[in-house]
Amino acid sequence: MKKLKEYLLITIGFLIVALAIRFFLEPNKIAGGGVMGIAIILNDLIPSVSVGLLMLIMNVFLFVLALIVIGSKFGGKTIYSALGLSGSLWLMDKYIVAGPITSNILLATIFGTFMSGIGMGIVFNQNASTGGTDIIAKILNKFVHIDIGKALLLVDFSITLFAGATLGADLGMFSLLSVIINGFIIDTVIDGLNVCKEVMIISSKNEMITDYIINKLGRGCTILAGKGGFTGKDTYILYSVLSRGEFVRLRDYIKQVDKNAFITVNEVREVLGEGFKNIVEED
Repeated sequence: MKKLKEYLLITIGFLIVALAIRFFLEPNKIAGGGVMGIAIILNDLIPSVSVGLLMLIMNVFLFVLALIVIGSKFGGKTIYSALGLSGSLWLMDKYIVAGPITSNILLATIFGTFMSGIGMGIVFNQNASTGGTDIIAKILNKFVHIDIGKALLLVDFSITLFAGATLGADLGMFSLLSVIINGFIIDTVIDGLNVCKEVMIISSKNEMITDYIINKLGRGCTILAGKGGFTGKDTYILYSVLSRGEFVRLRDYIKQVDKNAFITVNEVREVLGEGFKNIVEED
């Protein structure tokens, strides 16, 4: 069931990216990095071959190259996502005749990149990627010893320079703007999907609250021994990490059983361990 959910989310993610490319980025020639950017540039040179088909050919080539050069380090989810994105875009190019939603380059850059970033964020959050330049970055990392993050930036920057040389300076700059915005949106989406609440509670009803966290919310709870600095009395501090919805339920429950409870809440960007994401995730 978990695998099915992961692949469903990956599918939703790459379909959002495909729609962004088909209706915003591709028709306005915004080559915002990655295999997509290369395909948009090549499509301008070879209009008879669709962007989707070009992406499909390049992704297959890159996966074969990766198997030869760096071994089978790309999991099934990444292969599914990369080929799914290319294939769905190819089908859209073939069967959907509708034109771009807007011909305004700035609007197309903003909305296309916004959609694409959301879709990629969903895919990345499932420990997958849309392939493409990730593979080139890993090959550069293996042979030139450049950090993968820097290698990705270098590859995408090179693509936008190529876009400027072939499509014109304006489109090259809009493509570079798309690369920059896309990175911020992906990080924001991933952070937003993973945000949890770290809660510490001091209450005279700690046993009832602990029981509620464990048996009603299905979460773990750690009990820390403490001593009140003002009262000098021994006390207990309850520590737990909850989803946003679970925290709201706990807060409402505490209001009912102990109006004098003391609660501190922090946001945590990622939680690894039982009940959350596994420390070691397999593709």
